Amino acid sequence: MIYKSLLVRLSSLVLLLGLTLSVTAQPSADAGKTLFRNQCASCHNKNMVQALTGPALGGVQERWAEFPETDLYAWIRNSIALVESGHPRAVQVYNEYNKQQMQAFPNLTDDDIASLLLYIDGVYNGTYGVQPGVPTLADGTQPGGTGGIFSGNLFYYLIFAFLIALALILSRVLAKLKYMSDVQEGIPTEGPPSLWSTLTSKGTIGIIIFALIVLGGYTTVNNAIGLNRMQDYQPEQPIKFSHTTHAGLNQIDCQYCHDGARRSKHSVIPATNTCMNCHKAIEVGSKYGTAELTKIFASIGYDPLKDTYIEDYESLSEDEIKKIYTAWIANNYVLENGKLDRKGERIMEEEWEGIVSSLTSDTKPQIQGPIEWVRIHNLPDHVYFNHSQHVTVGKVECQQCHGPVEEMEVVKQYAPLSMGWCINCHRDTEIDFTGNEYYSTYEQYHKEIQEGTRSGVTVEEIGGLECQKCHY
Repeated sequence: MIYKSLLVRLSSLVLLLGLTLSVTAQPSADAGKTLFRNQCASCHNKNMVQALTGPALGGVQERWAEFPETDLYAWIRNSIALVESGHPRAVQVYNEYNKQQMQAFPNLTDDDIASLLLYIDGVYNGTYGVQPGVPTLADGTQPGGTGGIFSGNLFYYLIFAFLIALALILSRVLAKLKYMSDVQEGIPTEGPPSLWSTLTSKGTIGIIIFALIVLGGYTTVNNAIGLNRMQDYQPEQPIKFSHTTHAGLNQIDCQYCHDGARRSKHSVIPATNTCMNCHKAIEVGSKYGTAELTKIFASIGYDPLKDTYIEDYESLSEDEIKKIYTAWIANNYVLENGKLDRKGERIMEEEWEGIVSSLTSDTKPQIQGPIEWVRIHNLPDHVYFNHSQHVTVGKVECQQCHGPVEEMEVVKQYAPLSMGWCINCHRDTEIDFTGNEYYSTYEQYHKEIQEGTRSGVTVEEIGGLECQKCHY
């Protein structure tokens, strides 16, 4: 009886300790960073100062300071519900951003939102990840800075290890208590079990096997969910094309180069002819000089010295092509430096080697021909996605899925492009419904809008979550 009573109390203690460890994890900026990256970064600028599709988030708590904090939390969870309730601040922001609905996040807890606001405030004020008096490393981090063992999954792994160790200790204590109880009651028994016998007992082995199954299952499912998700994939391209220069500095519209986005399923990689629309006039780059633009000329067969396209270019040998473009490189060097010296000859050879390595491969032995750009965004074969449906019909900004490309020197995959990410967008995005003949058959929705009982229609409500829409 004494043994059973102690067992119940100790089991309760283990449970209490486990629950206490679970609930005492406090809101943190690191947790907020993960939330921002997964939930907010597709619409809000990560520097918290500049607007993107949505407003800049820096100082958001100050802008809502005249209202209870619960109002800001309600806004983050479901902005449109707060707008429909007539909340003055919610209505103001809604109107400022052309009545564009923010995605709802009903599953965010108070701690999640607190973590998110801590991260936003830290980035906005420049305090996140920075410890006063600690030197900053070359990569922008600090030794022993923000993060550490109590961030991410490592914290939970430590809790798991602690609970296993605690279970082993308690198992050892219970074995000794049982021995003492048996002795007091006069039950014949051998001496207290050794540590090794405790560790190799059926109960301990069962606990370890169960823990390994749980951990293995979690790891397998987690990795399976993330299989082939290439968020932040940023490959090196054959030509150092800067979106910062083209889309940012020169403000070239995305659809000028990716013109398929408005009229077809694919956004298309621009042909070299598109590059030549500008670079027949701009023959020397502002950052790399002749090094990168000559690769474009060599791929299409344009002679910048003569300002003409080369006849029968496909039939030229590599040596003949080399003479044309090394002469162009040397000529520009002479114009800048007055003569072709050893440094100029070395630059000429290096740039030619760059042309050959960038424009040839195992599958493309010739310099002539299309540039083999490295694909970044790639959905599974069983997924149907139509750019024109989103860009032309849905009026979706490129940055909503691809991020602030105009700020990317080298483009990367900005969003996870996961099924859940797409579904959440369909749930929350309103379509251009009123005055669109394509949706004239939805009489009930039109009637509700006219009566004022409905403010709009989302993609979900016209079948945007039907399986066959994306998996045909």
